[in-house]
Amino acid sequence: MVQLVVERLTFQLLDVSYSIEGGRPIIELWARDSRGRRLLLLDDAFRPYFYVLPRDGEDTDRLAAELKRLSKTRSPITSVEKVNMKYFGRPVTALKVTTVIPETVRDYRDAAAKLSGVSDVLEADVRFSMRYLIDLNLYPMRWYVAEVEQLARSDVIADGSYRLLSKPEEDPSLADVDPLEGLRVMAFDIEAYNPQGSPNPARDPVIIIGLAFNDGERLQLQASGHSDKEVIQRFVDIIKRKDPDIIVGYNQNSFDWPYLLERARANGVKLEVGRKAGAEPTPSVFGHVSVQGRLNVDLYNFAEGIEEVKVKTLDEVADYLGVMPKDKRTNVDWWRIAEYWDDPERRKTLLAYNMDDVVSTLGLAYQFLPFGAQLSQISGLPLDQVAAASVAFRLEMRFMREARKLGELVPNRAEEESRELETYTGAIVLEPRPGIHHNVAVLDFASMYPSIMVKYNVGPDTLIKPGESCESVNEAPGVKHRFCADKEAFFRRVLERFLRWRAEVKAAMKKYPEGSPQYRLLNERQRAIKVLANASYGYMGWAAARWYCRECAESVTAWGRDLITKAASLARSLGLKVYYGDTDSLFVENDPEKVQKVIDEITKGLEFDIKVDKVYSRVFFTEAKKRYAGLTPDGKIDIVGFEAVRGDWSELAKEAQAQVAELILRYDDVKKAVDYVKGIINDLRSNKVDVEKLVIWKTLTKSVDKYEAEAPHVYVAKMMEKLGFKVDVGSKIGYVIVKGDGPLSRRARPYFLVKPQDVDVNYYIDKQVVPAVMRILGFFGVSERELKAGGRQASLFDYLKKSDE
Repeated sequence: MVQLVVERLTFQLLDVSYSIEGGRPIIELWARDSRGRRLLLLDDAFRPYFYVLPRDGEDTDRLAAELKRLSKTRSPITSVEKVNMKYFGRPVTALKVTTVIPETVRDYRDAAAKLSGVSDVLEADVRFSMRYLIDLNLYPMRWYVAEVEQLARSDVIADGSYRLLSKPEEDPSLADVDPLEGLRVMAFDIEAYNPQGSPNPARDPVIIIGLAFNDGERLQLQASGHSDKEVIQRFVDIIKRKDPDIIVGYNQNSFDWPYLLERARANGVKLEVGRKAGAEPTPSVFGHVSVQGRLNVDLYNFAEGIEEVKVKTLDEVADYLGVMPKDKRTNVDWWRIAEYWDDPERRKTLLAYNMDDVVSTLGLAYQFLPFGAQLSQISGLPLDQVAAASVAFRLEMRFMREARKLGELVPNRAEEESRELETYTGAIVLEPRPGIHHNVAVLDFASMYPSIMVKYNVGPDTLIKPGESCESVNEAPGVKHRFCADKEAFFRRVLERFLRWRAEVKAAMKKYPEGSPQYRLLNERQRAIKVLANASYGYMGWAAARWYCRECAESVTAWGRDLITKAASLARSLGLKVYYGDTDSLFVENDPEKVQKVIDEITKGLEFDIKVDKVYSRVFFTEAKKRYAGLTPDGKIDIVGFEAVRGDWSELAKEAQAQVAELILRYDDVKKAVDYVKGIINDLRSNKVDVEKLVIWKTLTKSVDKYEAEAPHVYVAKMMEKLGFKVDVGSKIGYVIVKGDGPLSRRARPYFLVKPQDVDVNYYIDKQVVPAVMRILGFFGVSERELKAGGRQASLFDYLKKSDE
């Protein structure tokens, strides 16, 4: 008899997958241990299951027997077990149906749903590998301890393989260790030959693959002429040699990986870049590409969350985050890559361009991965999936984990189209007081919507439906939806944990110097908790949510409107001027003593946390809501709601508006602002403005043939298709308006085809620059004619004098 050699192993969980071996599923946990070894941990004891919910009064024994008769030879139903659970907070008896092969769960679900006496079939759509993490309460990027025995596996790239002999338990001593420390990170970027515009993987080779590693190594693989077989094979070999834990790119899920896969097939090369023999990248959930045993993280997914950057190209995002300034990088027009490749001299520039992209990508990884790792630790999704998933899916994964702990059945996800679009009144926006105001405090409610959900016990399980009663009731003002306060809402349990957790983390941050490694780690953690907590209200109104509840979302905004209204009334009663209010913020006169009284009254009387978020030395409001510009005491300019932060205006118009706002706020100088605009107009008329600043970017929200009206970006998209460019839903189309007759859309051209002399400067003066700056200057009595021609400009003194009369 062979005696097991049992070890106690400390490991960090990185990723999870599963395989079928010998007709049974094997869970695969990809990890590293405390000595830095890369490991594969296997669990062959876990089985897929789902729940059947009988109708009220149904004979569960009869139904259990019916379910057993559905059993198939390939993947038999091994048990049907009666379990006491809760469904939307109400006690139910359900039948837990366990089988063997995960892929057959869907077939059993469909068959079970057709049986008489079945009310619903639940949790059959929970992915098997995620089911394992949920049931064992395992979170990627955290450290665990478990008993294991060593296995001999020749089919994996790892320093060791083990069978799990005990349930992994979290190691609290490693809870505050940087989860990324010691992990190997690889950034890559490909350049494809494109003599006809957009490259076509069926014919156009990969000519350069740039790689950068966090150990400092930089590599560039170049094709031999127009043959890319060797370059792809070398790419595979390098990944095997360097064995990265995390692979990062920028939009590689949509471009680099699909392109490489097709080129590999065309060349007869196996793109074996995973940690398991034969494992090639495969499409997976949330639109991300899975690389088995490695975390393939598309940094573009994180960049999408940066609202300040409207055109999220790699160079724009890298410039904004200070990773690589645009004026320091090598620029090559992407549609001219083939020209640069075929010219020996210009090829050097192309190589520099590629390396700048790779270095920028690795730099962005240092910016984004700490936040992503914390999101992973908190939501329970692996790092590659948490990057690609929407915030609603991240939050839902945490909800599913909490439901498991509480014995709550997880509702099925409905298709968004199956639920009628149900609108409701959103947050309150108090009318702004137009003009420039000095010394303004912005009062911000901390986590307003989650706090409302906690205080009033909001959730689909506490919503009182017609015919139901409850002794203690919370009724939402105006909308009259009622929530039972006698039992704790599922959402409340989760959010209380989030809010308490975030407060603990923020308190811990105060123990460390700002900028220290410990401070940065805790700051990323509290940000991740905040993102998930604040998403809870929107989640309830998301039509695809498992815990969808329109009445809940509507009630939260109703309480929010009531809270802002009461706060504004309180401020006025204390003699403070109220300039503006929006969602969870209130702009008031900055009288510190009175402001503190408002904070104290709201904190004690209304039982909500509120604080001074920022102070503006000067702030300018137009008559429009959600549109203002402010100057902070440290000299920073905030611009909200103007064209300067929207993507559907040219860079020139946005730049002009931002500069005008700065001249007005920082220097109180309307004349200087007017002269600045006149200078821009003169530069336009003299063709001195770079075409790049005139590009207008619009996103295709559907395929070009589905548009009824031919907007400029649709016309340009069709033109690009004729030129051989690949245009898909979600593509950002950049166009410039040129001289000529006819409707505006017919005068739009792809930006890369436009020369300065082609530009319709009058369009950019009349429809871009002047309207953008007049949003501000018009308030000071400046006319469009003055900007375009001349005449006396109103000064700030003139305006202030008028306003005092």
